[in-house]
Amino acid sequence: MTSVETRPTGQSWIDGAPNPVRRVLHELTPRLAEVVRVQRLTPRMARVTLAADFTGMPAGAATDHVKLFFPAPGEELPVMPTIGERGLVPPPPGTPRTYRDYTVRRLDREAGELDVDMVVHAGGLAGAWAASACPGCRVGVLGPRGSEILADDLDWYVLAGDETALPAIGRWLAELPAGVRAEVFCEVADAAEEQELVSDADVTVHWLHRDGVPAGEATLLHDALAGVTFPAGRGFVWVAGEAGALRPVRRMLRARDDLDKRDHDVDGYWRRGVVNHDHHAPAED
Repeated sequence: MTSVETRPTGQSWIDGAPNPVRRVLHELTPRLAEVVRVQRLTPRMARVTLAADFTGMPAGAATDHVKLFFPAPGEELPVMPTIGERGLVPPPPGTPRTYRDYTVRRLDREAGELDVDMVVHAGGLAGAWAASACPGCRVGVLGPRGSEILADDLDWYVLAGDETALPAIGRWLAELPAGVRAEVFCEVADAAEEQELVSDADVTVHWLHRDGVPAGEATLLHDALAGVTFPAGRGFVWVAGEAGALRPVRRMLRARDDLDKRDHDVDGYWRRGVVNHDHHAPAED
């Protein structure tokens, strides 16, 4: 497995502190995986455990994600990805894309297992597959293509997001050491969607319920983050969710004079009405 660092550590605005984020690219290896377990975490969230030879798969950061390639309707096997000189070769124009991005919730290379937490919803390729997934089902796995690795000496974290961000938040908290402070804001449909988040760190979790407001239309994350007082020391703010709803969050964080521009990341994981939204695309604002 080959990894390439794409940007050296730079200098931040505040006190000459180093940039806390180091970006690394990985060589892409397609893998055919089989479902071995499915656990329903909440009424709308399922944890799917995949088995394959995951030797050499990087496990660099809590935000690492893979592309899952699903079988076409009526088929048992997925169409596996083709890798070219520039990475994944896209299908011909007009061909439905049978893959979606998912966060690596847990990777156990020794056991050959990978967990992905999937939102179960009506309609859509991935949602329908997650609703019916069972042991023996097979999917293709590609990635992660890169990792955003944070410095390990930060004093505090503020993590926030909707359901699509929960797998990254859950993994992040599970990997934080004791003594580190983390304040977490999780926007979900209702109280039934709250799930257990385990951590050795000093964590405060706030569950924000939409209670009937459609996903992507609530201002809960913005309102909650606007009222946060950041602790002393060096920290990092990470927010993910629906791209349109996060535009005012990004503007608000950029405008704060108590937060370095390199000490926060706002990532539009999905966009209402768009299939396979590319969250690597530049932010609109």
